[in-house]
Amino acid sequence: MNEREGIIINRTDIAATAVTSSQFPSTGLPEVAFVGRSNVGKSSLINAMLGRKKLARTSRQPGKTRTINFFSVEDKLYFVDLPGYGYAKVSKTEQEKWGGMVEGYLKNRTVLKRIFILVDIRHEPTAGDRMIYDWCMHYGLPFSVVATKCDKLSRNQTAKQVGSLRRGLGTADVIPFSGETRQGRNDLWALIMDSCGIDVL
Repeated sequence: MNEREGIIINRTDIAATAVTSSQFPSTGLPEVAFVGRSNVGKSSLINAMLGRKKLARTSRQPGKTRTINFFSVEDKLYFVDLPGYGYAKVSKTEQEKWGGMVEGYLKNRTVLKRIFILVDIRHEPTAGDRMIYDWCMHYGLPFSVVATKCDKLSRNQTAKQVGSLRRGLGTADVIPFSGETRQGRNDLWALIMDSCGIDVL
């Protein structure tokens, strides 16, 4: 395999679509979760990481993901796509429902090895971004920040915005990523495998 391709995933599918903890997989395999505001590019990132085009559904309509979706990867771990936050057209009741579901998963899921907080590299962190960051810090949860859509910026602009995000969130751990060019894919895979204690996929 060449440097551009990196890890090649042969087996992956949707293992579970859940709205309650009773619907979560019970295999005991490690999990990594992806969370971010609506339309930040979670589905595009998951598809790029898994080498698929339409496994995770992408949409121009923010707020499309309303369930917790588990994707099995080579029968060794799960990618977990969490509902997006911060979409104004969703009712407050729905926002609270989703928030409770996501919070319960993040706090209580013992096989969860790392949370990836996705932020749009083109913008300053939103209130929702800061909230989930502070929340993970408060509960001592392992997490990293992924700056999506870096293909929209030049290399110099990307470096500048990564620095801005690091200062804005108070962390040095920011990974630039593009679902289009796959920039950052290898770095992200290395972190995921290390977090999950996996040597080979």
